[in-house]
Amino acid sequence: MYDDLHVLPKLRDGLSYLYLERGRLEQEDSSVTFYGVDDVVPVPAASLAVVMLGPGTSVTHAAVRNLVENGCSILWVGDDATRFYAQGMGETRKATKLLKQALLWANPETRLQVIRKMYEYRFPEMLDPGLELNQIRGMEGVRVRDTYARLSRETGVEWKGRNYQRGDWSKADPINRALSAANACLYGVCHAGIVSAGYSPGLGFVHTGKQLSFVYDVADLFKAETTIPAAFEAVASTATGFEKEVRRICRNKFYEQKLLSRVLPAIEKIFDIPMDAVASSFDLEKALPGWLWDEQGPVAGGVNYGGDDSGSSTETPER
Repeated sequence: MYDDLHVLPKLRDGLSYLYLERGRLEQEDSSVTFYGVDDVVPVPAASLAVVMLGPGTSVTHAAVRNLVENGCSILWVGDDATRFYAQGMGETRKATKLLKQALLWANPETRLQVIRKMYEYRFPEMLDPGLELNQIRGMEGVRVRDTYARLSRETGVEWKGRNYQRGDWSKADPINRALSAANACLYGVCHAGIVSAGYSPGLGFVHTGKQLSFVYDVADLFKAETTIPAAFEAVASTATGFEKEVRRICRNKFYEQKLLSRVLPAIEKIFDIPMDAVASSFDLEKALPGWLWDEQGPVAGGVNYGGDDSGSSTETPER
């Protein structure tokens, strides 16, 4: 039992992701083990941010519980991690950061400010405060196109533009398939960071209308230095199996660039939330129902009809 919750393992101290396919993930003693076709792989659940379960995998209830209790997110993905199907719930029960995100998202003025910060975050130099949003978007488009063109020249990999068909994956050229595989890995890591801190992956600012809109927002902050160069490097180094190779390169880049230690600080900076702003507006007892919303402010309440909380009331207290 920890007396000080701040000494618990943090996302930034862990490993990024593990992709598994064609095997069974099981609880073994107090750890988790993956039994593959040809080998047995111990899974470091306590220090892992996300496990991606690809085709042909099965997982026991005990293994899922072990992973979740250790703060490891679980994603069910397609072949070579190129598609996302479902997710497991993150470990956090706090609503402070989610409420902050929702407030920023719901107000058109603050949402615009967040979008501007997200674009500004990607540029090494300070942007002219007089630039309008459409001008910044234009500059970002030029920056991304220049990145693709430069890496194409440096690696010799032909670049015809970002183009692929979800319905017919095989028709995409190697560099587009490698980019999708690399981005899937980045999305998994960003997704794990988002839910571990208590944010919503669906409340996007630049992107909107998808369950992973905010994941796409955050991932875009890091693509130019991680997944894009990784994809070109993978295709340049091998003619086949580049999806597997790009995952290996991504893991190395995530580690070298300390990606896990940067995801949450980036969100905090964009949202302008102090890193130590915790525990002041929520109850540390995660099993309690919390507060009730009222037009004049939150009021204490929440009825526990299960009867396992002897201190709860059967009536909502008056303000």
